[in-house]
Amino acid sequence: MAEKKVPFTKEQIEEIIKEYPTPFHIYDEKAIRDNARRLKNAFSWLGENFKEYFAVKATPNPHILKIMKEEGFGTDCSSLPELILSEKVGIVGENIMFTSNETPAAEYKKAKELGAIINLDDITHIDFLEEYVGLPELLSFRYNPGPLREGNVIIGSPEEAKYGFTKDQLFEGYKKIKNRGVKRFGIHTMVASNELDPEYFVETVNMLVDLVSEISSEVGIKFEFINMGGGIGIPYKPEQNPVDLEYVADEVKKIYDKKVVGTELEPLKLYMENGRMITGPYGYLVSKVIHRKNIYKNYIGLDASMANLMRPGIYGAYHHITVLGKENAPKDHVYDVVGSLCENNDKFAIDRKLPKIDIGDLIVIHDTGAHGHAMGFNYNGKLRSKELLLKPDGSVKQIRREETIDDYFATLDFSDL
Repeated sequence: MAEKKVPFTKEQIEEIIKEYPTPFHIYDEKAIRDNARRLKNAFSWLGENFKEYFAVKATPNPHILKIMKEEGFGTDCSSLPELILSEKVGIVGENIMFTSNETPAAEYKKAKELGAIINLDDITHIDFLEEYVGLPELLSFRYNPGPLREGNVIIGSPEEAKYGFTKDQLFEGYKKIKNRGVKRFGIHTMVASNELDPEYFVETVNMLVDLVSEISSEVGIKFEFINMGGGIGIPYKPEQNPVDLEYVADEVKKIYDKKVVGTELEPLKLYMENGRMITGPYGYLVSKVIHRKNIYKNYIGLDASMANLMRPGIYGAYHHITVLGKENAPKDHVYDVVGSLCENNDKFAIDRKLPKIDIGDLIVIHDTGAHGHAMGFNYNGKLRSKELLLKPDGSVKQIRREETIDDYFATLDFSDL
């Protein structure tokens, strides 16, 4: 069971608000680093043959990426701005995994210039990449296992997902790039997101090991790595349990000992590209109650909106809520906690049991350290909030300022109206 606590007190937040008014996302640096080290330690039996590529899309902020670099992680990028973000913090070369789909030539060009590992999403992209950029020495393909694996609600069923090669296309694709001079090979898959069943990840590694063994034998190539993707979930609900990383690592070691060690596959590197699991539980959206409304239901109106956190609105996702200073008060009221967008799905919680809430109360929405601020948008002219970093010594650093009206208008031309 996940314990839902916050790494700060009401008094600390009240002091922070004096300089940085609500709403804002705040990230706990110490907890993020501790979690990163736990992942590395779990797979330490692989030594230098294990690497985590942090999914930039989860929390695309250079200060977060700098922490990832310092912890020995690379980055998983899927767009030109994400590649540039990585470059700006000094993450380059094969410390970048570039996995994109429907990819423009300019993005492949930048990835190749940076020396990133290019992971192709479709067999037709082999010719596209060769024509517009040229084939690199190292190339990887993304595998879609179709009916062989189940997906989940976020990423969808593999058969319905737009991602990856079929198994037959993998054999064809690797033969093609071998004949065209590619010397180094990898393989990748990711067919679920926010998955909490540890067996899922063990089965994924087993599937990839068997697959590279089969392809290696038929095509006559040697794989450098398997990339099991990300998708490790976090316990958004208090009654859920986090994924047991140590169990996953121990079970994967059994697979390696049985199928890799002492075979032609050895050494076979293992890569991961988690985002949510690394930073998600250690980010919090802090907002202030500015309105109450009692009609057919009881509503609590915040100074944040779906523009700051859209997961509840688009997925119906649960995010735990703490009312600062009322952590131990009885949860004897039922509220919808909402924002101000002109959309009825602009709700952080529906029929949630909470303590009695008053105007001016400070609300903390948990688990926004990934796919929180990153998924923000400007519908209704709403402006995205600032991001803060809670340092290990208790100090706070602003790592992204809030948007302004001038930012919102910056791409418009009023001159000839």
